[in-house]
Amino acid sequence: MRVLICFLLCSVLCFGQNEENPKTLNDSAISIYKNNPKKAISILEKSKSIAKAQNQKFEEARAINGLGLVYRDLGDFNMAIELSNQATKISADSLLVASAFNNIGVCKRQLGEYKEALTYYLKALDLYDALDEKLKEATVTNNIGMVYSYLGVNDKAIEYHLKAKDVFEALDNKKGISEVYNNIAIIYANDGNLQKALSYFKYSLNIEQVLDDKKGIAESVNNVGAVFYYLQEIDSAMVYFTKSAFIEKQIGNYAGVGASYNNMAQVLMEYNRAKEAKKYIDSAYYYATTYDVAVDVETALQNYSQYYEVTNDKDKALSYYKEFSKVRDSVLNLETTSKIAELEIEFQTEKKEKEILSQRADLAEKELDLSKKNIYILGLGALAVVLGLLGYLFYNQQKLKNRQLKKENQLKDALIKIETQSKLQEQRLRISRDLHDNIGAQLTFIISSLDNLKYGFKIPEKLGNKIKGISEFTSTTIHELRDTIWAMNKDKITFEDLQIRISNFIDQANLAAQNIKFNFNVDKSVDSDMAFTSVKGMNVYRIIQEAINNAVKYAEASAIDVDISMQEDAMIIRIKDDGKGFNEATINHGNGLNNMRKRSEDIKGQLTIQSEIGQGTTVEVKI
Repeated sequence: MRVLICFLLCSVLCFGQNEENPKTLNDSAISIYKNNPKKAISILEKSKSIAKAQNQKFEEARAINGLGLVYRDLGDFNMAIELSNQATKISADSLLVASAFNNIGVCKRQLGEYKEALTYYLKALDLYDALDEKLKEATVTNNIGMVYSYLGVNDKAIEYHLKAKDVFEALDNKKGISEVYNNIAIIYANDGNLQKALSYFKYSLNIEQVLDDKKGIAESVNNVGAVFYYLQEIDSAMVYFTKSAFIEKQIGNYAGVGASYNNMAQVLMEYNRAKEAKKYIDSAYYYATTYDVAVDVETALQNYSQYYEVTNDKDKALSYYKEFSKVRDSVLNLETTSKIAELEIEFQTEKKEKEILSQRADLAEKELDLSKKNIYILGLGALAVVLGLLGYLFYNQQKLKNRQLKKENQLKDALIKIETQSKLQEQRLRISRDLHDNIGAQLTFIISSLDNLKYGFKIPEKLGNKIKGISEFTSTTIHELRDTIWAMNKDKITFEDLQIRISNFIDQANLAAQNIKFNFNVDKSVDSDMAFTSVKGMNVYRIIQEAINNAVKYAEASAIDVDISMQEDAMIIRIKDDGKGFNEATINHGNGLNNMRKRSEDIKGQLTIQSEIGQGTTVEVKI
């Protein structure tokens, strides 16, 4: 009996010690914090107290940084930054410090402080690289891609995301793969490739559901809803936004709730339900300001401006628009973008310099080995052998020096190329943002003002028609401006991009001219990976757009066919209608036909127009 009692007592003591072990508590909290943040906070606070009492500095710092991770996911970014900074002061462990730096980088990105975010990401990346932590290094690389995505530098963003994706797939890390697909989908959505974005978001959502990651599910559900909104499938969008807000509330992430409410408000306002939208804007603004989520504050202010404009309170609309502009300019400005580009160049330069120093050290070791061998051989032998070895040594030294110089020149060229590309991207980004933010906003204001004139005053019918014509012309200008910005933001335009753009335009034309049947066919011989320069791709798109517009306006056609095929090394684009046709010799060539000919000449293409009275018209471009 005494033996049994001792055994039970030892079991209880051992169990108690295991339960009070800070390492076990930390591991337990980190494993559940995504789905049960409140319980995780309780466990981590307990672990912190025990570790401090037992003078376990590493586990104390780990518990504090763990709290930083939880508060980050709950949207309290300033608290998360404070905790992770505190953890780095308690323990200098490289793995822990790298985790803290990455967490601070995520919080800074969410607060719109992109330069600081990239600084911390690069510090974390350097530490993980030195520790050979491939998985964590890939996570930080993916996060850097998100910074460039927010700044609109999409080529750079995709480069970092794909680099991270290769590592995640090699390690079969499902969570990492899901996050990469989610981030790339956001870029496709911003570029207008909605079907591709939807496919990527759904793929990410499936992975999050398999992992049962509530926060990941909420984010993916919200993104799917956004794509359905852009596809004008409003009922589906509202279902997904509502589901996202519900999950975010469940896990206590009220910053995420704000984002969902902003989305729901935009949907309702677009469909003339402004009064219903107001409560969602109020809630979104409350959560965004409470938890300092810069992007959601900006969106909420923009929603307020649009709401008061719709309800004809012009003073408040203007006031909120000014606030929105102020927040937007403080979050995203050219100086910040420039500094981030400079920061990355400095990081890449430092990395290359370390590689050069490492190569020099290796060369020095090799030279030392050769010297020892030479001394040994000199001790053994003849003058002829000594002279031969000295000649061999001199030859190798020259060869190594030449190779070293070649590598150093290659590294310098690479750095110059990186710097040049960054500066060019900065210029293109500045111009496209100026077009979008200044000219685009002014044209939108003109349309709004014309609509207010039409509905706010009694205007004669003739003047009303004139105002309507100006409004329609301004709307067309906005669409053309967006097309131009789309082309400017790309180094090259793939045929797949061009095909999607043409298809979207034909869909819009089909809605506007319901009595005309449109057919768009691409022959299998056309390579979808073919790429044009942004200028050439834009000219091809404009020629097709002009030909379709002419057919819709003047041909009185019942069918318009657009066919693209390949003949040997040339692409053939043919736009054909069955309309009334015309005699080219007798008509006055307007701007439309002249513009098509000029654009065709600019891209070294051959444009032919065939038309007969009553037989329709065919426009053919050979590129």
